[in-house]
Amino acid sequence: MTKIIFDTDPGGDDAFALLWLQSLAKQGLLELIAVTTAEGNINSKLTFINASKVLSLGGFEQVELGRGVTVKNLQADDAAHIHGMDGMGNISNNLPAAKHDFEKAVYSDDLIIDKLNAYPGEITILAVGPLTNLAAAETKNPGILEKAKEIVIMGGAFKVPGNVTTHAEFNIYYNPEAAAKVLSSCNDTVVLPLDITEKLLFTPEMAEDIMSNSQNSLTQFISDLCGFMTEANLRYRQTKGVKGFLVHDGATIAYLFYPETLLFCRAKVEVETQGKHTLGKTFFDERFTAKTDANSWVALQVDTEGLLASLLEDIKFLCMN
Repeated sequence: MTKIIFDTDPGGDDAFALLWLQSLAKQGLLELIAVTTAEGNINSKLTFINASKVLSLGGFEQVELGRGVTVKNLQADDAAHIHGMDGMGNISNNLPAAKHDFEKAVYSDDLIIDKLNAYPGEITILAVGPLTNLAAAETKNPGILEKAKEIVIMGGAFKVPGNVTTHAEFNIYYNPEAAAKVLSSCNDTVVLPLDITEKLLFTPEMAEDIMSNSQNSLTQFISDLCGFMTEANLRYRQTKGVKGFLVHDGATIAYLFYPETLLFCRAKVEVETQGKHTLGKTFFDERFTAKTDANSWVALQVDTEGLLASLLEDIKFLCMN
């Protein structure tokens, strides 16, 4: 059974991805070893609290939860304008109480180190926020990331514009040095960039479909969050005027469990850490020359309909069970 560490900064689309993971765990398809929260969409305390609440909502409050490593002097702002001041569409008070204690929680980098040492070669890390925790773990314990079975990253933009600057995607831009360190430390990362995730639109009609299938606190949360995120995505022109919101982070789960929905190329992915106008840009060499130093598989095509249908059916399963 696939063992998962979910490194996340919830965040509306993070919440959907975490619910998807919980559904697959309930179906006996994965073991959720730990959730490691990160600073990003909002501050580290709120991402921790949100993850705890979403775990409780799905019935997985027993899963270990790490608190995010804090990095000072980062240039990037958070994304509260998209996700709400609480990161959960300003509806987090409607969720179950957090069962994990932030003040007593182990830091995420230490939790990653502990689990990779306990299960070398067995754990897949799904990283859907800034890569601060993974870089901190690698800095503290050089070579530790090589003990992961796979590292799957939602981040970057290659043939499309960024979503926080002209060139940069949010997760990479938030801490480009961390992203560069992680990519240079591993030879087989999987990268799910904006090139494909900006096609993953979860619509109000999908939320209505879930609500019509079963009605409970979980389906109400999904409906309410979809409503808030849809308005925010329209307001900030994330969806080109189409109603819905982008479930970027779900692409990492599709890679593991619905791989037929994605098409990849092999490349050496690098991150710009200095540029005045290109800070946080991800890039790879597209020239027709021999390359011997590739470090990643990059998704550049997606079966949007198939991926979203899989997400929808699995979320329905969780809501009914």
